[in-house]
Amino acid sequence: MTSVLNEVLLRSLTPGVLGILVRRGADFAAAEDAVQDALVEALRVWPAEEPRDPKGWLVTVAWRKFLDATRAETARRRREDLVEEEPAPGPAPATDDTLQLYFLCTHPSLTPSSAVALTLRAVGGLTTRQIAQAYLVPEATMAQRISRAKRTVAEVRFDQSGDVATVLRVLYLVFNEGYSGDVDLAAEAIRLTRQLVAAIDHPEVAGLLALMLLHHARRAARTTPEGELVPLAEQDRTRWDTTLIAEGVAILQAALARDRLGEFQAQAAIAALHADAPAAAETDWVQIVEWYDELAQLTDSPVVRLNRAVAVGEADGPRAGLAALAALDGSLPRYTAVAAYLHERDGDLATAARLYAEAAHQATNLAEVAHLTRQAARLNASR
Repeated sequence: MTSVLNEVLLRSLTPGVLGILVRRGADFAAAEDAVQDALVEALRVWPAEEPRDPKGWLVTVAWRKFLDATRAETARRRREDLVEEEPAPGPAPATDDTLQLYFLCTHPSLTPSSAVALTLRAVGGLTTRQIAQAYLVPEATMAQRISRAKRTVAEVRFDQSGDVATVLRVLYLVFNEGYSGDVDLAAEAIRLTRQLVAAIDHPEVAGLLALMLLHHARRAARTTPEGELVPLAEQDRTRWDTTLIAEGVAILQAALARDRLGEFQAQAAIAALHADAPAAAETDWVQIVEWYDELAQLTDSPVVRLNRAVAVGEADGPRAGLAALAALDGSLPRYTAVAAYLHERDGDLATAARLYAEAAHQATNLAEVAHLTRQAARLNASR
């Protein structure tokens, strides 16, 4: 248990320690490497004796490791002024650079995958191995991705203002990866978003946290013990986490009250309406359609319009849903699966079975392939 607590504490301290090294003059890449070395040292030492000032301990060890690496790198003469004098050990400064680290790690010059990897490592405190396992790629591949990302942002000023919207998109990408390897990325994204909420007062940041909590609350009911997908309408709602739902709704209500609507607040409002229904049949689909209309105006996203077609099919009947679907591009991901569902609702089981089978061939997620295949088999067996 102690080692687990140590790891949680270390992850929470990572951005502050990294920020201090950068402000002392270390470049981002070298500072990040030094912090990672200090984290490894802490995991080795702390189980026996945790320091009274964990952050100060990490800053001292990370700075020494940075100095050692700098002295060993004789080609980098321009850093000589940094190694003349080592700051005396003592309490770590109270400066919180978390927000600037978010901006740096999600810089527009990075690809989404690189921004995610760098955020998880520099802000989240995960090791390269953990990130590689979570994304099911070789550790060497992830190491190269992170190294390239660090080189890309090497010349970006640490105090340069960033784009909150980009930070939120990266965190949502992390959240949607769910669980893989030994790292629960959904839980990690929630932790990092809570951290961001503490660093910046913005209704869309709160909206993203509310959205994550409301989705995460349904996690236990989303799959069977065998790993099979359970559609929302068929989920056992007694397994939903009512504490997370209550927290998510409260955060959302406070954000909406500020009257600065954004896409994550609108998505969270839709999730809240699902969470509020005691049974699938009691879902307020009319209000959900209205929120999708708001969301479509905010994003003009084809995926939003696809989800809206499903909601229209529930609110106004399957033929209305099919009419809304007909206006969209048939090559959209999940388009065929939505068409299959609406045709089944309309009573056209033969067409629905054929479309479910087509959708299974198009799906890339194994659990989704299995679910769609079962839907096709179920309809074929019933005819």
